[in-house]
Amino acid sequence: MSNIYNSSHKVLTQIIQNFDKLDMKEIIPTTQNINKSIFEEDLSIMIDELVNINFDDLNKGYDDNVRKQHLFDYIFNHGMILQEIYNWLLNNQYHSNSIYLLGYFNFHGIETNNNKQKAFKLYQVAAELENIVAQLDLSDMYISGNEVEKNYDKAFEMSTKLAEKGNPNAMNRLGYCYDFGIGIDTNEHKAFESYQKAADLGNTNGINNLAWCYENGLGTNVNKERAFELYQKAADLGNANGINSLGCCYDVGCGTNINKQKAFELYEEAANLGNDYAQYNLALIYEKGNEFKKDIAKAIYWYKKSAKQGHEYAKKHLDLLLNK
Repeated sequence: MSNIYNSSHKVLTQIIQNFDKLDMKEIIPTTQNINKSIFEEDLSIMIDELVNINFDDLNKGYDDNVRKQHLFDYIFNHGMILQEIYNWLLNNQYHSNSIYLLGYFNFHGIETNNNKQKAFKLYQVAAELENIVAQLDLSDMYISGNEVEKNYDKAFEMSTKLAEKGNPNAMNRLGYCYDFGIGIDTNEHKAFESYQKAADLGNTNGINNLAWCYENGLGTNVNKERAFELYQKAADLGNANGINSLGCCYDVGCGTNINKQKAFELYEEAANLGNDYAQYNLALIYEKGNEFKKDIAKAIYWYKKSAKQGHEYAKKHLDLLLNK
């Protein structure tokens, strides 16, 4: 018994002595690797969640500024730093979501210079991997031609395929294609039908565009009251186009009584959300005065905001004011 104890004691003593002599630097990398592995896994999950948030926002018809803010809110609420996410994306281009999100960062100039062409290429790669969010944003770029070559045929083709799969954002865009002859001959009835389908699925742009159809008799009979109701619905859901359109209703008395003060408030709300049409309408009020106090400085400010987004009338008014 004594010999067994002594033998075990010697082994244990040797282990302790060896441990004391061990360089702690040999252990630290292992711990770091474990932490890094956990961090990588968590960040990978976060990337997927960010893309899912963006996907949901697209289908609801939220504006770019709102979509971007929702991503920022999620990142900050989870204690992450944008630079960390950007660096991770640069080194982990193995999944369609990370490829798409890096494109999104480049498109909006998040933690890097604004680079629409690079974003376009990344969207293309992710879209070829059947990433639906990338396909939606890519089709939008094909229509807008935002620093890239327009391709209406591809925009229509992609929108049609995604709409057939039941995507509400694509249904609204397909309606837009039929409405304005994007990659297909104009067809008011098909535009109305597509907007209706998108609206039925809760897409706020679809709701706003359906209201436009009722206001102007596009593919249906003119119904100003119905248009006002739909604009109100889109506005209540936070759609900046809907808020601006509702302001127009109060401005000119479409489906409701004229209320210039209400119109001004709605234009201001939508303008602060980044809507270029509302920014133009607000600038026009400040320039003309009418029921409100004229303020040329504010008019110039809002014309600049709108013109920066490509609003042609805003550019013309701004040029006239600056060259008086």
